[in-house]
This record gives sequence, C-alpha cells and structure tokens, in this order.
Amino acid sequence: MSIQEMVKKPIHEIPTRFIVDQEGPISHSSEEISSSDAEIPVLDMKSLLDQETKNPQLQKLYSACSEWGIFQLVNHGVDTSLMDKMKHEIKEFYNLPLEEKLKYKIKDGEFEGYGQKIAVGDDEKVDWSDRFYMITNPLHLRKPHLFPQLPSSFRETLETYISELQKLSKAIFAVMAESLEMEETEAEEMFDDGMQSLRMTYYPPCPQPEKVIGLTPHSDATGITILLQVNGVQGLQVKKDGVWIPVQFLPDAFVVNIGDILEIVSNGVYKSIEHRATVNSESERMAIAMFFSCKYEAEVGPSPSMLMKQQPVFRRLKMEQYVKDFFSRKLNGKTFLHNMKL
Repeated sequence: MSIQEMVKKPIHEIPTRFIVDQEGPISHSSEEISSSDAEIPVLDMKSLLDQETKNPQLQKLYSACSEWGIFQLVNHGVDTSLMDKMKHEIKEFYNLPLEEKLKYKIKDGEFEGYGQKIAVGDDEKVDWSDRFYMITNPLHLRKPHLFPQLPSSFRETLETYISELQKLSKAIFAVMAESLEMEETEAEEMFDDGMQSLRMTYYPPCPQPEKVIGLTPHSDATGITILLQVNGVQGLQVKKDGVWIPVQFLPDAFVVNIGDILEIVSNGVYKSIEHRATVNSESERMAIAMFFSCKYEAEVGPSPSMLMKQQPVFRRLKMEQYVKDFFSRKLNGKTFLHNMKL
C-alpha cells in the first residue's frame, strides 16, 4: 500500500499501524528552539581543502563531529544544476502512476525497492512515508529489477549524482581522518569504493501529524550520510542534549551526518547523531539520502591510529555481519551502536 495514494481521499481516522507514542512533543514549527546556539554547524568544503584556511576549518570540523555529529556543507563542488535535476527527477518519480512505481516494489524477504518501512515484529509501527531504497555500490550488488529499470533520464541523472557524491564523500572522509589525526590510508582502505546505497523518501501530508512519525528516531548504521532536501518543506530534527532541534536547510547545501560506523572507527570521539523526520498537515516533503559505508570485506572496529591514544570502546565485526545485524533489528535510537560497545 502507498501512503501517497491513501491520502488522496480524505482520511477521517489514522490507521493504528501508524500511530506512535511520541517521545517528546512533535513540534512542526521552527520556533521549537530559537536560540542561535541550537543551529547545527555550517562547514565550507572549499576552505577545508585550501591549505591557507584549512587549520581553523579542521578544528571546526572536529567540534562539529564530536559535539553534534551533523553539519551543513556549503561550497561542496557539486553543481547546483545537477542538484536541481536530481530534485526534478525525484518529484517526477513520485508523480508516476502507482502501477508504474509498483514495478520496483520491495519483494518478500528483501529490504530494497519501493514501499514502506518493513516492520520487524508485530508491535513496530510503520513510518508515515513511502520510500525507495537501493544498494548502488559495489555494482554487482545492484538488483537488476531496480536501478537498470528506472526511466532513462532518471537513471542517467542518478548515475551522475552518485559519481559526484562518491568524489565528495572521499574528500569528506579524508578531512575527517586528518581532523582525527588518523593515518589517511586507514580511512581510504575502509571507505574507498565501499558499500553505498540511497533512499528517496516521500512524506505525504497527514491530517493528524502529531500522531505519526515520518522517520523513526535512529542513528544511521553508516560511515556518513549525505542528505539533499528535494523541496523546501522542513521536517528533519536531530537530538542534541536530549532536546529535538529542527534543521533549517540552507539553499544548495548538503546535510552530512555521522553514522555509527564512524563513531566506532573514531573509537567514540566522533558521535553519530540520532535524528527523526516529522510530517505536517499541509505539504508533502521529499528528500534523498546517500549512505557511505565500509567495503563489504572490511572489519568494522576502532582504527589502529585511535587505539594508539586510548583503549578500545567498541568490538570488531565483519561489515557483512554488521549489515545483517542492523537490518534484523528494529530502529530504536542508538541501541544498535550500544550493542557494539565492549
């Protein structure tokens, strides 16, 4: 079932499978937190790569990743015309008739494809969103009925977008390793040509938005996630010091968040960020997230450089097993990461 289709007719009652017990009031206004120190950090990629401006920017990166686990990235080098094209293609995809979108539906026992979040266990609630999730790298893991079957203009735009974000992620991992004083080769060996996936999410309007959640609170199981907001509707919130803070997206910026793998690799110095998405009663919201993780054959654990300075905080696990474990559990804050602690 598609929620996008369901809301085309007036809904008088929200189906119970979507009704959640909210942790903290769901606020749909940006006035929830108004103090300026509650705004997520903004980093400038150009300055991070420039030898003359690099050092203060690296310090800013270090504090953003260790205190927040999230930042907005400007001057990132990805062409705005490509970003606009990507946004247009996602809108076009969600405008397709339902039978067209169902060609990509999630198959039984799988988690890739178009549809809704798969509930693990009878008590897990379903998010108020339709999504299309697929693994994009390594290439041999691409499902033949998904990426290759997309409309040609969407496929071409997506291919270019993926390639640009791969370059950007490589540069981000390199400056993160530098800010941690890690051996650069360690980050390269783990993340270069690693496991990558994307999720395009459509959050339909909801007549009673306070009763549902667009995306269950969780931290990503990735190295980093690069998020692009497709239309101007806000909804992403992050949890800082126990308080939910709305993210105000800057025009043409990416939001980069630290995932659990990077918290593990940095031995707890960098923090993955718990986040959620809210919905509203008037407007649909769309976003595309790209997830960058280790190579499948890599071992997830604290990096040797970090262990020269401190005792290990996390255990080690093969990436393949790590992915299996993540998808077999229900999303619940940072519980998956706590499970990796020694």
